[in-house]
Amino acid sequence: MPADLSRADVVRLRLGAQGLAGQPLADAIAVTERMLAVQAQDYPAGQWALGVRSPSTTRSQLQASVSAGEIVRSWPMRGTLHFVPARELGWMQGLTTPRRLKKTRTINERLGLDATVLERAREAAIAALTGQKQLSRAEFMTMLQAAGLSTEGQRGYHTIAHLALTGTLCWGRQIGTQQGLVLLDEWVPNPRRLERDEALGEFVYRYFLGHGPATLVDFAWWSQLTVADAKTGLAVARERLTEVQVDGVAHFLSDETADAGVPAGLRQHTPVLALPGFDEYLLGYRDRTHVVSAENLLRVVPGLNGIFLPLVVTNGQIVGTWRKKIAASGVTCEASLFEEPGTAAARTRAEKTQRDFERAVADYARFLELPVRPEPTPNR
Repeated sequence: MPADLSRADVVRLRLGAQGLAGQPLADAIAVTERMLAVQAQDYPAGQWALGVRSPSTTRSQLQASVSAGEIVRSWPMRGTLHFVPARELGWMQGLTTPRRLKKTRTINERLGLDATVLERAREAAIAALTGQKQLSRAEFMTMLQAAGLSTEGQRGYHTIAHLALTGTLCWGRQIGTQQGLVLLDEWVPNPRRLERDEALGEFVYRYFLGHGPATLVDFAWWSQLTVADAKTGLAVARERLTEVQVDGVAHFLSDETADAGVPAGLRQHTPVLALPGFDEYLLGYRDRTHVVSAENLLRVVPGLNGIFLPLVVTNGQIVGTWRKKIAASGVTCEASLFEEPGTAAARTRAEKTQRDFERAVADYARFLELPVRPEPTPNR
């Protein structure tokens, strides 16, 4: 691995590290092991984020892994739901929860969720769920109300989030299109236990394994750990990481990614990808300029309102967004490409991207185990 990398090589290596190009990952469990955490507050989008990285996986297979407790969905960091390998959640929350609780204390107190109320909610949850029991979100809210705990406004949501952040709850088996709430200690009976510095090193290493090359600033943003903790983690993980320079800035990647190099064929062309909203390919970094311009980022996150639209990616660059309609009869997807087809060359590029996008849609439909319905004329 050369000491200096181009920005184009950073993009190619990230595609390989994230399982989006090169050697495919075996299943959804392998994806979470590689990525450590995959954003999943939008449950269907989070499922496709795992599916697109494991081409042989179907949604029903993924949901079976979730329902078996092999992949867990909870709040490991940033106050946002993620899929993580079940046994890794505990030590991650041990590092991230203290800072998160400082941020949530004010809003909880404003909602009337002081320490006494939250402890009553914890006791009620343990009483209701002990013995491998499970409640849907609506059932859990009803249980809290029966215990004399208000769920009006945002109280119910913030109660669930607090109990999950502090290690009492997580999301468990599939209930229809949603998941039920379970007790984390019962759902993950054998969590991995790490000392603090060891956990910091593992956090840093696993981030660069699934996201590298990236900077320590990228990691600190992604994990919401302090810069001091990030530096400690880097020192612990350093022997398993390769350092490279990109425009004079230190980037890190796992030794495995460095040894594998750029996946075969990616120097000339990478596949067109239909990635979900909130995908780690964009959201997993503080600096997103490697894959999208500032102008086009506003089209991915309209109004910078925190809602990340699904992505059309070609040659590693985000070139558009897409939307879907799903019915029992099949899947329809429509791409909105950023480039205006004002020239013959631009029209040729758009037509090729559209053809390749249709193949990506077929992969998405295969994941959903549904047929593809004819696409409408693409929006530009």
